[in-house]
Amino acid sequence: MTTCVMRPTLYFASPLFNESERAFNQRVVDAIARWFDVYLPQRDGGLVADLVRRGVDTKAAYQSIFDRDLQAIRECDVCLIVLDGRTVDEGAAFELGFSYCLGKPCFGFQSDVRRLLPIGNNPMLQGALKQVFSDCSELTAWAERFHKRFAEEPSVT
Repeated sequence: MTTCVMRPTLYFASPLFNESERAFNQRVVDAIARWFDVYLPQRDGGLVADLVRRGVDTKAAYQSIFDRDLQAIRECDVCLIVLDGRTVDEGAAFELGFSYCLGKPCFGFQSDVRRLLPIGNNPMLQGALKQVFSDCSELTAWAERFHKRFAEEPSVT
């Protein structure tokens, strides 16, 4: 008899507007995919440009992505936001806020030392986060611990 271990679902909030950002996102997701079922918006929610290119009305494309991403946040167990850059992507910031308001545990990944504020991240971002990881080794160690805790007691995130 095979035992099925549930994996937590992670919503990955990040910028996704150029090839470099999408490649970075995929590398980070690949590093944690062993421990999470990851909702990666660029892959799972779609991109406006792709939908419009396929003939979807722009307004409908925006609404479709908005609806799918919000539903994924509602269904996730945890949110991880990429904080890299001088300022945080506004869509990712919204996704973090929505996740936080739903009571989801929220974490950050910040491998970039640049910050708009010289003393750290915006308090409205930092206050929503349980922890911020600065490299993939920290992130993967956390992912493994989180998965283990989740497998032992799925209601405790």
